[in-house]
Amino acid sequence: MSQTLSGALVAARWDEDCLDVLAAGVDERGEALPSKGWMALRRLNWPQTATPPAGMYVPDRVRRGVEEYAARTLRLALHRRSIVAAVLATWPDDPRRRTEAEWTALRAVLPAGVSGAEIRNRTRQICGFVAEHGQLPAGLCALEGPPQVLLAAMDRQQVTLARVDETTARLRVKLPLRAAPATGRDWAWHMIDIRLPGTIAPDAVLHTPTLRPTPAGRIAVDLPHSRPVPAVKASGHTVGLGLDWGVNTLLTGTLGRLTGKGQTRRVLTDGRPLVFDATTVSAALHRLRGAREHLAAKRAHYQALANGLGAPHRAWGEHLDRARVLEAEHARVCARIRHLNTALARAAARWAVDQAAVLGASVIYLEDLTTLEARGHRRGNARLSGQVRGSVAEAIRHLAAKTGVAVVTVPARGTSKLCPGCLSALTHHPAPDRLGERGWKWAHCTGCGLSMDRDHAAARRIVSRGLLAQTHTITERATGTRTIRTTVEGTVTLVRRPKKTTRRLRRQRRTEQAPPRPRGPQATTGKGHPTPTRPTGPQNQGTRRTTEQTPGHKTSRRAPDVRTVPATTPAPGAVQRPAGHDTTTPAASRPVPGHGVPAPHRTGEDLPRSGPVQLSHRTCRRRTRAAERTGFHHLHATEVHPLTPRFGPPDGNGRRPRRARKASKPQAHTEF
Repeated sequence: MSQTLSGALVAARWDEDCLDVLAAGVDERGEALPSKGWMALRRLNWPQTATPPAGMYVPDRVRRGVEEYAARTLRLALHRRSIVAAVLATWPDDPRRRTEAEWTALRAVLPAGVSGAEIRNRTRQICGFVAEHGQLPAGLCALEGPPQVLLAAMDRQQVTLARVDETTARLRVKLPLRAAPATGRDWAWHMIDIRLPGTIAPDAVLHTPTLRPTPAGRIAVDLPHSRPVPAVKASGHTVGLGLDWGVNTLLTGTLGRLTGKGQTRRVLTDGRPLVFDATTVSAALHRLRGAREHLAAKRAHYQALANGLGAPHRAWGEHLDRARVLEAEHARVCARIRHLNTALARAAARWAVDQAAVLGASVIYLEDLTTLEARGHRRGNARLSGQVRGSVAEAIRHLAAKTGVAVVTVPARGTSKLCPGCLSALTHHPAPDRLGERGWKWAHCTGCGLSMDRDHAAARRIVSRGLLAQTHTITERATGTRTIRTTVEGTVTLVRRPKKTTRRLRRQRRTEQAPPRPRGPQATTGKGHPTPTRPTGPQNQGTRRTTEQTPGHKTSRRAPDVRTVPATTPAPGAVQRPAGHDTTTPAASRPVPGHGVPAPHRTGEDLPRSGPVQLSHRTCRRRTRAAERTGFHHLHATEVHPLTPRFGPPDGNGRRPRRARKASKPQAHTEF
């Protein structure tokens, strides 16, 4: 009912005149409208157009929630309306390619903070309208229909939530007792006890939940909650972790350290690449997306056939049945994609935050790819734009806030184009041994001779941009996200970490304690002939020699030990066969151990006679160890090692920085 009333109110006021009044912010008497949406709509006498059905009673608190959500929906449309008005006012001759003067005129009338992706999206939307109607739209209301309202907002006098103890919360909500309440007596307060999961900390603040029915007939509760986290600084960082997005390697990172002050500032790196390789999962997601598009195309085809035939036709029902089957399969594939995306995003975020915490980095710099689009024939951008970058970024911000690590996005343009060592143009090749061919994976610099993985080079550039331009960090008030829009270029110097003192002392102690080697030729008492040497030279490479073939030469230990084995007497007419090989008896074909079949060290009696089939112990341990690495099977990532971030050249006194104490390896978290 709340959704119906909110949708009716938005549809009744979806025109240019009403949006003009709401954008002006004043009523008929010239007074400013209140900040609360429901009060502003009542000042304008707009809720009178949306009334409940005859004979149905709706409390005033419910109507206030309906009007508040409708006001928020209309106010959000004002931003889109301003962008559409600016694009229409400066409509170019060729919408696909604006000139420099047309871009300048458009930027002059656009609101502040509008990205290029929003401009391209609105331009495509207007081009579609022109192709269909043959003229430009009058405004946003003609270009779009009334937005769909999903859920109305309620205040605390309608819904309250209080924590009873550490594991229980009590929800107090006013709901109708029947489908069409006629009076106030048909509304009553309901007390619902919610069992809190273990992932909600005792100090977490609970927010208004959402109740939704499940297919099993039960009521599910979506309970948002927040926890107090330590405030992190936006600038003043010395050690940072830069992460670059990739197609197969989802995240490639490197550690950077800022040294010097003023004009002498520079970024140092130890050169150790950090890789989160999700090749198999990304390939599975790519295949599932292709299957989803194929199912959607077949579903649309059968629906078009059914619509063309009409109801009296015999095949009309068959086409609709096939379309319903394809719709169900399409929903299952979409659910599988969402599950894999969520699991992959959480695993990648957990890995990135653990690396930053163990390495001592106080900030994580991400590449800002929110405006990346797949244009032309660039398949890499097409696959990269279909990844879960937004989910991974949100998960990294969520987990980094708990550990006190800041997350900042930096400009992405040019990170893979210039060399991190000398800022010269890079050439890209398929592999380091194929520098004469054009490719994508490997980067090579002809200026300084740098040759490394393309994503690793981009990660160095990202951490350099973040550390050098951290004074230009901007924090959005609404979301709290931090970004850097000013590009500050600088080189990255590769340095070696100082060797551990214990290793150097151990080697020195071994050298001092080793007995002195005797001088002169070595001789063995009682040995009358020299030790034969192994055959050397190109003529002996790749040739196996035994003691019978080359007397006096010692057989290499890598050569197999060949002994003469007497062969059985072959049957009359049979071909002579090598010793030890029986070609007359066919090989027994049996299943491979590990799928309900006992392993060689287990007997059939060890397996259960009834019940589900169990895997062998060896197979289970191998799969468990693979899953313990990152949470996925066949997914590889750089292990989290507690390395000290104090690396770099010696200070003014000629002393290198002391090695920090080993940080304990963080334990795996089961919560997200």
